[in-house]
Amino acid sequence: MPFPIILSSPSGGGKTTIAHKLLAIRADVGYSVSCTTRPPREGEVDGRDYHFLSVENFKRGQAARDFAESAEVHGHLYGTLRREVDRVLSSGRHVIMDIDVQGARQFARAFPDSVLIFILPPSAEVLVNRLKSRGTEDPKSLIRRFKSAKDELKAIDLYQYVIVNDDIDSAVEAVSSIIEAEGLTRSRNGTLGERVEGLLTGIQRAIDQYSKRK
Repeated sequence: MPFPIILSSPSGGGKTTIAHKLLAIRADVGYSVSCTTRPPREGEVDGRDYHFLSVENFKRGQAARDFAESAEVHGHLYGTLRREVDRVLSSGRHVIMDIDVQGARQFARAFPDSVLIFILPPSAEVLVNRLKSRGTEDPKSLIRRFKSAKDELKAIDLYQYVIVNDDIDSAVEAVSSIIEAEGLTRSRNGTLGERVEGLLTGIQRAIDQYSKRK
């Protein structure tokens, strides 16, 4: 059965890149497009990268409990629509999302079967350089993101898995392996009981059959 996969990391940790690469290589994974009140960055497309909403419309959705999770991050509102998650899951695909720690905590309450994966940068230096190289942040914004990174790292015990993103392809492969392993667990295999019962019945039938030949 399909289940939600949450990727979290400090800004610059690589969670969005990993999510997009998984979508490109796995047909059984779909993406839940999040909502935000921040303006689009260069190259971003409404409905593909985010649903870009006004603050008024976002808060209206919060009041209507349309969101599985929502939070204010770096001065902007972000959230995941319940209907977006249900849309992907009902298509038979796992739903993958890149959301922050406070959003992950809320989402796990709304969808308890979620798999939570934290993506660690290989070092503080790498994280700082990744954020600086974007060229989209002024010093004040960078400081805010650095402080948020510290807070998010303190919540790492919330996550079932932790992956160090020192090589993007290896990180993608690690997340893909987690998806495979989680899909094989007994709690997610709704037909496992029936399958085992069928095997037991068939084996007993064989025992009875060969017992008559003695």
